[in-house]
Amino acid sequence: MRKLALNDEILLKIEKPARYIGNEVNSVMKAPEKVSIRFAMCFPDVYEIGMSHLGIQILYDMFNRRDDVWCERVYSPWTDLDQIMREQKIPLFALESQDPIKDFDFLGITIQYEMCYTNILQVLDLSGIPMQAADRTWDDPIVIGGGPCTYNPEPLAEFFDLFYMGEGETVYDELLNVYKENKKRGGTRKEFLEMAAEIEGIYVPAFYDVTYKEDGTIESFRPNNPHAKEKIKKQVVMDMTSATYPEKPVVPFIKATQDRVVLEIQRGCIR
Repeated sequence: MRKLALNDEILLKIEKPARYIGNEVNSVMKAPEKVSIRFAMCFPDVYEIGMSHLGIQILYDMFNRRDDVWCERVYSPWTDLDQIMREQKIPLFALESQDPIKDFDFLGITIQYEMCYTNILQVLDLSGIPMQAADRTWDDPIVIGGGPCTYNPEPLAEFFDLFYMGEGETVYDELLNVYKENKKRGGTRKEFLEMAAEIEGIYVPAFYDVTYKEDGTIESFRPNNPHAKEKIKKQVVMDMTSATYPEKPVVPFIKATQDRVVLEIQRGCIR
């Protein structure tokens, strides 16, 4: 039986403990020693909202189809558990393995709306991951930002190692393969980021110098590393017929905000 990150005393004390125990129907369990990459997929809001998001379900399914990757989920704890975790120094953990996020290779955070920006800082803080990308080492996960807010990433740029611009199905496999290749040959964190910067759709903030006008808008945006592109192109899935779609979505134990099965008939919002 799995050992939970939270003991019974804590689970009985907090609201909706099912948010934190994992093991739901169709959740994916793998042996950590049999995978090359551990990826924590984060929706920086409470479980019920995160479990309503189709994009996470698609990427979760796509990553876990690979034998060499174990993708797990993590959400923002509600205020009651946040306080307990800080008091008892419990690091933020993934639902599937209940292992600390700090021990993963990647922390991927979907940035869906500006109201979750402070939750992103909460996730980093509770995980014990240095807040600013410049302070991280190879012992820390690579922190990736994705989702619609990455099209205006500068307010969050110093907190992320890289941003993925566009739809995850297009170059995520290439990014993971590059990470494996770099890790296998004993490459550095910077070398991986340089390899990542050459992939279409990847923005590495550390490789750009940005200056601002008095009103806060960008004045200039220039690469400071030869591997960084002048312009980053948003990734779009052109062929929906062959795109990944989960046949067995994870079914939550408690009622999600959008409590229904979701079918994707076209990509994107027409409004």
